[in-house]
Amino acid sequence: MMLYKLLSHGDPRGFRPAVVSLGRRSTLDARIEALGVPVYRIGMRPSSPPTPRQLGRLYSAVRRFKPDVIQGWMYHGCLAAELARASAARRAPVVWSVHSCNDDLTLEKRMTAAIIRLCARLSSRPARIIYVSEASRRQHEAMGYSPENALVIPNGFDTTRFAPSTEARAAVRAELGVSEDELLIGLVGRFHPMKDHINFLRAASLLSEDNHAARFLLVGREVDADNPVLRRLLARWGLEGRAHLLGERSDIPRLIAASDICSLSSSYGESFPLVVGEAMACGVPCVVTDVGDAAKLVGPTGLVVPPRDSEALAEAWRELIRLGSAGRAQLGEAARERVREHFHLAAVTGQYEALFRSVLRA
Repeated sequence: MMLYKLLSHGDPRGFRPAVVSLGRRSTLDARIEALGVPVYRIGMRPSSPPTPRQLGRLYSAVRRFKPDVIQGWMYHGCLAAELARASAARRAPVVWSVHSCNDDLTLEKRMTAAIIRLCARLSSRPARIIYVSEASRRQHEAMGYSPENALVIPNGFDTTRFAPSTEARAAVRAELGVSEDELLIGLVGRFHPMKDHINFLRAASLLSEDNHAARFLLVGREVDADNPVLRRLLARWGLEGRAHLLGERSDIPRLIAASDICSLSSSYGESFPLVVGEAMACGVPCVVTDVGDAAKLVGPTGLVVPPRDSEALAEAWRELIRLGSAGRAQLGEAARERVREHFHLAAVTGQYEALFRSVLRA
């Protein structure tokens, strides 16, 4: 999503981008193509090494586009960028983008862990390595990644698309059957162990014991009524009818704007979570687990709790609830201003473009 945002806000007069997608066609491919950006698909399967035919597609795309700069986006993309440079007619400089934190490689898929280790051995080759958080930079350098070419550029947020909206708040609550005097606590994230939906729902059950006005909004891929794990958890903790599982949605800004509180319940892997900055831009106060640079992102405008601590998460929600609507609104305004001042998408896009120009000059 951050790549899509950069592509949609870049300077078309100075840059002509193309995307090489290692996987098969996805909804994000279509959104990128709608920007007028060509997408070359390699067609790799998850957790499978590339075939000679797929490598041929990669080399063909690079030769056809003749890039001035090649940017690898996340680990598999970083490795592919090095392969692409080797195949290009001219040796374009390569930039890596690292978007995760890795405390424990045993939590990664075997092939991903192997690529992370291989990239550490190759990390002196790219012109620059961009990390989206200081936590990510520190962790990767401890794993052997080169410190000489490291740079931190945080994720950026579109404060026009993500903004407070009384209309969205009223419309979404009407759709869900949530009244104005009920509290709506949101979590946006795909169903994955790192997102720790169990932690969120356990905290929801604890809060519901003494707050019967709390409702919970969960959005993300496979976070829907067809998910047997989530169904069992809702039944076990008496959350049926109180938790709304909406699955993957394209109207995230209006769903976030309808919430009173947004949360990050992740237990590991996060670096600079987009959903937190998007909620802040919508003027919604956040409670986040202390992973990656989440605490640095919210600063004094939200609350930070330890990962995997459902009691602490529930108590932080209670603290924001005790502030009342006026107190939460004040925190939300401060959160939106913090995003505008430090993490605005236009400024972050400018940092990427300045980096590309400096790499070309060098």
